[in-house]
Amino acid sequence: MDSSAEASKPTTVRGACLCGAVQFEVDLPARFCVHCHCSMCQRNHGAAFVTWFAAPKNQFRLIEGESALTRYPSSDKGSRSFCSRCGSSLFCENERDAEIIDITLASMSGPSGITPQAHIYFDSHADWVNVVDELPKMGSS
Repeated sequence: MDSSAEASKPTTVRGACLCGAVQFEVDLPARFCVHCHCSMCQRNHGAAFVTWFAAPKNQFRLIEGESALTRYPSSDKGSRSFCSRCGSSLFCENERDAEIIDITLASMSGPSGITPQAHIYFDSHADWVNVVDELPKMGSS
């Protein structure tokens, strides 16, 4: 890639919930980006899968809306955070990777340069969606 293309990549991206009460920014690069097909993501988002990207917590800043952010303990090892005003699901954190925060890619404002690298928990994917891309499809382990 030439240096002009590298220079045009964003180094910080902003994101927000649907109503704008919760606003945040993330310094890039992201650690990874995946489509998650686990049953918790399906139920939490009301969708066949959700696209998350992960960043070290020291690259994440909550700009506004701490009082609107609600954390739900979705398992004994992790939590999901959402806007209590509009219901937007935004973040996922777990004990296994305590220094990482997973962020919904769809909550980002504008181009991020982040693209999904794989499908995870694909063994529990919704049978009513036909996934035809060439990304790796990994099971739950």
